Amino acid sequence: MRRSRSLILSVAVAVAAAGTALYVVSPASAAATTATFSKVSDWGSGWQGEYTITNGGTSALTSWQVEFDLPSGSSVGSYWDALLTSSGQHFTFTNRNYNGTIAPGASVKFGFLGSGSGTPSGCKLNGVSCSGGSGPTTAPTTTAPTTPPTTKPTTAPTTRPPTTPPVTTSPPTGTPVSRNGQLRVCGRQLCNAQGKAIQLRGMSTHGIQWYAGCVTDASLNVLANEWRADVLRISMYIQEGGYETDPAGFTAKVHDYIEKATARGMYAIVDWHMLTPGDPNFNLARAKTFFTEIASRHKNKNNIIYEIANEPSGVNWNSIKSYADQIIPVIRAQDSDGVVLVGTEDWSSFGASGENKGVERIKANPVNASNIMYVFHFYAASHDDYYLNTFRNAIANLPVFVTEFGTQKASGDEENNFAQSQKYLDLMRDNKVSWVNWNYSDDQRSGAVFTQGTCAAGAFSGTSRLKPAGAWIRERMSTPDDF
Repeated sequence: MRRSRSLILSVAVAVAAAGTALYVVSPASAAATTATFSKVSDWGSGWQGEYTITNGGTSALTSWQVEFDLPSGSSVGSYWDALLTSSGQHFTFTNRNYNGTIAPGASVKFGFLGSGSGTPSGCKLNGVSCSGGSGPTTAPTTTAPTTPPTTKPTTAPTTRPPTTPPVTTSPPTGTPVSRNGQLRVCGRQLCNAQGKAIQLRGMSTHGIQWYAGCVTDASLNVLANEWRADVLRISMYIQEGGYETDPAGFTAKVHDYIEKATARGMYAIVDWHMLTPGDPNFNLARAKTFFTEIASRHKNKNNIIYEIANEPSGVNWNSIKSYADQIIPVIRAQDSDGVVLVGTEDWSSFGASGENKGVERIKANPVNASNIMYVFHFYAASHDDYYLNTFRNAIANLPVFVTEFGTQKASGDEENNFAQSQKYLDLMRDNKVSWVNWNYSDDQRSGAVFTQGTCAAGAFSGTSRLKPAGAWIRERMSTPDDF
C-alpha cells in the first residue's frame, strides 16, 4: 500500500452558492412555539450559546428555522445540531434531518460558539418572534445571500477564541465526544464511557505540510456539521518534507488541529505518518519526543487517539512490536487512558501485501499494553476479496481500527471501485469497526474528496465541489451514528 504524494499548486476558483428552503408548520404550533437563548459559558473573548426550541402547541412542528443578528465584532464559529448560513451579521440556523420534528410539549436544542462580547438580537423562529405569537402556516422562504453561504464570517472576528479552551468551557453538547466520552478497548471492540461498543467514522487530512489550506475552521465546520464526522485524523508525515524538517513547527500545527477538532466535538487521531523508510524504529527517538509533547499537552482531553506507526513496511512484526513496546510507555507516562493504534505488517495490511501471516504473528506475540488496537488499511480498487478475507480474519481475532482507506487504487488515484468499497463498509458496520477515509483535500488524485482549487476558494459546503469519491463517502458518513 505504498503511496507517493506530492505538493500540488491549486488555482483559486470562486463559487457562488444559492439555496432556498421551505418550512411547513401548523397554525397551532406556530402560535405556541418559542426559541429561548442561553449563554452556557463565557470566557471573555468568546462564549458558548444555546437555543432551546419548545413546541407548546397541540400539533407537531415538522421543521424549524431560527435567525438572529449579532453586532459588529461578534460572529459564530463552530456549531452543532443545526445547519447554518450567514450574510454579514445575520445568521440563520435550520434543523438537521434528525431533529426537525418536535412533538407537542417537546423541545430540541442546538448550539454554537460565538466570538466577541455581543449576544443575539432580533430573533425569529419560522418568521415570527422567538418569544411566540401567531404566525403563517408556511415559514418564510430563505433568501439566497448575494455571497456564498458560509460557516465563517465574511470578515475575521476581531477576537479569536482561545487556542486552548478555558477549563470552564464545556465541550459542545450532542457531539460524538459529548455523547461517548473517553473511549476504551473492550475485548475486540472500541467502546464508549458507558461500555457500549461503537463505530467512529471520519476523514483523514492529507499531509499537513502540503494541504494545510484544506484544514481550516470553515472546512472543519463542514466536516463536523454537514458530513457529521466523528473523528479527524491529523496526518503528519515524518520524512517527505514533514516533521524532521521542523519538529517544533509541526508539533505546533498538530496542537492547533487537535484544538480545532476538540472545539467541534470530534475525536482526533494523532497520526505519526511514517512512510519511507518503512521501519518505525528509524524514527524512534523523534517519536518519543513528539508523543511526549502531544500527550503532555492533551492528557486531560477525552478525545485523543494516538496512531504511532502509519504503514510499517519491509520489517517483520517483531520489529514493529519492539517499537510499540517502547513508544506506548512514553504516552502512558503522560496519558494513562488514551487509545493507542499500532500499525501492522506490509503497509498495515496484516501481511496481506506480503506473507499474510500478520494476524497469527500478533496473536502469538501481542503488544505488551492494554487499551490498544491494531491498524488495517485498504484501497478497494486494488484490494479484492483476498484482502477482504484477511480483514475479516483480523476482526474476528483482534481489536482493529481502519485508519485509512480509499475507494480507488493503492496509489490513492485512478478508478473507484464503489461495489468493493461497499463490501468493506458493510463488514465494518456489522462488526462496529471504526474507519477513516483518505483524504480531506483537493489533491489532483481521485482519492481527494474535493476538486482542485476548492481549498483556495474556501468552497467546502455542499456537494458541488466534490469528486465522485467525495460524494460517495460523504453520503455514507452523514447517516445517523449508532452510539
